[in-house]
Amino acid sequence: MKKYIPLVLRIIVAAILIQTLRFKFSADEVSVYIFEKVGLEPYGRIGIGIVELIAGILLLIPKTVWAGALLTLGVLGGAIFMHLTQLGIEIKGDGGLLFGTAIVTFLLSAIIAYTYRKDIPFLKL
Repeated sequence: MKKYIPLVLRIIVAAILIQTLRFKFSADEVSVYIFEKVGLEPYGRIGIGIVELIAGILLLIPKTVWAGALLTLGVLGGAIFMHLTQLGIEIKGDGGLLFGTAIVTFLLSAIIAYTYRKDIPFLKL
């Protein structure tokens, strides 16, 4: 059972990353609002969507899990920073759902990165 936990975490994080792409790529009202507010609309929205797609795919490939986890930490670290500095916790009355999802996904990615730390070529612990 214990060996399946990292796989389940990888699938959860990848699903969250990939599920949010429809909002970024379809120019959803909230997504456009967020990226306009931080001055990255439309190129930042599309570019970050592409990076999240790559991270989601990397998380599902056993040899590249570490890269997907680190990429996710970077992207979501940026999202959390933007929430705390420019956007605020609540976006358009969502009750903090986007911020909470970013925090949870960031923490799960940190667990994944820690679990697969021995696979990171430039750390070689």
